[in-house]
Amino acid sequence: MRAASLFLLVGLTTLILPVACVDLLEIPLTQRVNVLVVDGTLTNLNEDQKIHINRAKSDSLTGRFGSLPITGATVEVVVDSSQVLVFTETDTAGAYRSPAGFRAQPGHAYQLRFTLKDGTHYRSTTEVMAPVPSIDRVHTKFNPTSLPAILADGTINQYRGAHELTIDFQDPANQHNYYRWDWLLWEKQDWCHTCVNTLYMIYNPYTTPPTLYEDCFGDPNYGGYFVIDYNCRTQCWEILRNYTTNVFDDVYSNGGLILGRTVAQIPFYQQKACLVQLRQSSLTKGAYQYYRAVEDQSQNTGGVAVPPPTVLVGNIRNVANGQESVIGYFTASAVAVALDWIDRSDATGRAPGLFEALYGRPPSQPNHQGGYGSVEYPTAVCVPSDGRTPNKPIGWRD
Repeated sequence: MRAASLFLLVGLTTLILPVACVDLLEIPLTQRVNVLVVDGTLTNLNEDQKIHINRAKSDSLTGRFGSLPITGATVEVVVDSSQVLVFTETDTAGAYRSPAGFRAQPGHAYQLRFTLKDGTHYRSTTEVMAPVPSIDRVHTKFNPTSLPAILADGTINQYRGAHELTIDFQDPANQHNYYRWDWLLWEKQDWCHTCVNTLYMIYNPYTTPPTLYEDCFGDPNYGGYFVIDYNCRTQCWEILRNYTTNVFDDVYSNGGLILGRTVAQIPFYQQKACLVQLRQSSLTKGAYQYYRAVEDQSQNTGGVAVPPPTVLVGNIRNVANGQESVIGYFTASAVAVALDWIDRSDATGRAPGLFEALYGRPPSQPNHQGGYGSVEYPTAVCVPSDGRTPNKPIGWRD
């Protein structure tokens, strides 16, 4: 799940949006913002189960927002009001991981509780994981005008092409179901490191014997400005995620066959093939109401009759101070997964290239005779992270 955003509309004195069953936080724009943001969804998949805790703060002078990871917290998940699982802090600041091998299960109840270093205690409501049906079929079609014509910053979108993915599935009868759809995208990445005013070094030249370094080396304040991009030494994949919210309530289609539900738009980043993992998740009623409000706000483009957006408060509370607002929602979702290989042979138009699509510029060119991969321009390692991996994804076709 992606963390909930702070939706603010410049020029308004107060942020107000009446959404049923979801608490709202009214923040005057002249007031400093300092709120916790929690991102945590447990799943039944064999994957890292993480809780992310950050603090969103606005600068007292400029009003600009920043995010400060919360470290040193004690984070626990209570299972069925009895078993306590301790989540340990990871190398990524603000991220806490479940015990090895843990997977949530449908029908069981989960509650998040955590304590900050200053002793402040927080607790979520209890969420019972609902089952989820499988995805029966995935349909893929290229649309040259799939993406918006105007970008968020008001500029013209020159690359609107995308593959649109729709699915078919059978909604269970005799039960009320809530759904959410997300996707993961693996793209082949050729560029693994960028150095600004410095050079990439495999070994530290100032140690005897030279020690492994694998990073930018030198004084970035020495000499003129230059940027150098370095090729990957091994295979490497960029991992991208959806940034929109897509939820559904089966109240009008209970027990029916759902056909052609749109679940993803995969941008035409490059001519190379890509792999998509579609994730169909169950939601509790409370989680659905929260994410539906988020979805409504993200699609709110304004207008005379459209109320201004606000900050959405989820199901996490300060135990000693119920007036404190915490952004985000903790829940547990069963997930059905489907893989879709897109060879992009049906794509039309020009792709920007993955590097330019991600960074807004083409990769730099060598200004020495050696060229890429030479002594002057060594290759760089593909460093594993939430957004990159050197390990071939399951389902990838060579």
